[in-house]
Amino acid sequence: MSEKIQNDSNTIRFPLWLATMLTIGIFLGIYIGKKLGNTSSISNKDLLNEALRHISNEYVDSVDIKQLQQEGIQAMLEKLDPHSTYIAAKDLQVAQASLEADFEGIGIEFQIFNDTVQVITPISGGPSETVGLQAGDKIIEVDGEKFTGTNITINDVFKKLRGKKGTSVKLTIKRKGISGQLSFTIIRDKIPTYSVDASYIFAPQTGYIKVSRFGENTYQEFKQALDKLMSQGMKKLVLDLRDNPGGYLEHAANIADEFLDKNKLIVFTKGRKHEYSNELNAERLGAFEKGKLIVLVDEGSASASEIVAGALQDHDRATIIGRRTFGKGLVQMPIELSDGSELRLTISRYYTPSGRCIQKPYNGSKEQYELEYLNRFKNGEMYSKDSIHFSDSLKYKTDFGRTVYGGGGIMPDIFVPQDTTAFSSYLSQLMNKGLLRELASEIYNSNNKIISSMSLQQFAKDFKIMDTDLQKMTLQAEKSGIKFNANGFGRSKEYIRNYIKALVAKYKWKNDGFYFVFNQNDKVFLEATRELR
Repeated sequence: MSEKIQNDSNTIRFPLWLATMLTIGIFLGIYIGKKLGNTSSISNKDLLNEALRHISNEYVDSVDIKQLQQEGIQAMLEKLDPHSTYIAAKDLQVAQASLEADFEGIGIEFQIFNDTVQVITPISGGPSETVGLQAGDKIIEVDGEKFTGTNITINDVFKKLRGKKGTSVKLTIKRKGISGQLSFTIIRDKIPTYSVDASYIFAPQTGYIKVSRFGENTYQEFKQALDKLMSQGMKKLVLDLRDNPGGYLEHAANIADEFLDKNKLIVFTKGRKHEYSNELNAERLGAFEKGKLIVLVDEGSASASEIVAGALQDHDRATIIGRRTFGKGLVQMPIELSDGSELRLTISRYYTPSGRCIQKPYNGSKEQYELEYLNRFKNGEMYSKDSIHFSDSLKYKTDFGRTVYGGGGIMPDIFVPQDTTAFSSYLSQLMNKGLLRELASEIYNSNNKIISSMSLQQFAKDFKIMDTDLQKMTLQAEKSGIKFNANGFGRSKEYIRNYIKALVAKYKWKNDGFYFVFNQNDKVFLEATRELR
């Protein structure tokens, strides 16, 4: 019932149907509470109806009053905050789809921005990842028909992209840095819904767990992974929450509970009404309350991810490494309206145990709110810690008296700049054509017996992607219409080599193999290993 609303990068995260819950496709579990009863009286309460009546009776052209009402409600909500939203009755079934329901489709996370469907990320293991769709791709046409404009809705995306396993859909894509348009034919398939992507021991007594979102089964998957690693002697853990957009609060809290002493505060909410202000505390003896813990975050870590990272940081239980998180900390409650439509109205804010508000500022413009991510690049925050400035009024203290900062999102204890040195337009073109994945498949098939005789650790240490393999790829690229770019190839060569090797490992050892190999050249992960030592 869902489409994850990232592709060859394998840093994949988040379901299509979640886009209905949050404008940028980032979901934080909805606070389920009572329907709102009678609120304080509203002056001029008939003013809107009076205006609509005059528009209906006197306006020069005929008007769809129902549509005007819906657009008016949504415009009002956007003035309040970026995550309160209105869902028309016809869209509600899609919006209410279970986070973990089985579904068949192309497997992307998306948002509708500036009247265009934009890929947030292809889902790990899904058909869009396989053919080479990438984060940031804009869908221009579907099966030869224009698919942009102000009338594009979530339902339109579902109708066009979801479908029975084995059926195909042709997408025309516009990709930044690539002139012209790209075409992909995608065969729909059942979309995997696992949220713990990888778990393995990578050094003596040291484990790694990658959690891509907080879904219905996430805590169960996480606990199984944690127990497995602890049975293998794990005493130190790297918990990777990068690009994790959030999900169910309950499961995020359960994971935090595994690391925190009983009765430690995990998160609290504050609302205008007393019943919307609550505390959530650790309730049991956790399985990993004493071992050394590192949490990896970045600008794609949101909502429930921020609750986990914030709680562990405030209690000095973990070292947070990476870049400032997204900053989504508003709680929505569903309110049914008389025509079957629904408001999802913000009723409170999330705060970390030290009192930091997770939500980043909002000035009433949804467009500016969504562009905040790009502004982080412009002001240098993605590359230099010295570019990040906080007011003294945003200072808070951890349990041990360390200074942490509020103002939106979770600022890591150790900052690691985004590494763009290896990326080039030539690399983008190779990925778009699926040539890295194609070469990885050839290498795996031709070396299957050798690889099968290796352990993952031995493969990571000894198996080499040769220069002759890369030359074969560039020749194939020429045949596919990609002109060789010496500068771009030189810049991206070692990234390409490592990425192909990680893909080869994935054929044999699934996601554990991919991340085991790929992380060996990942700067945030390497910083974590240094901190552990």
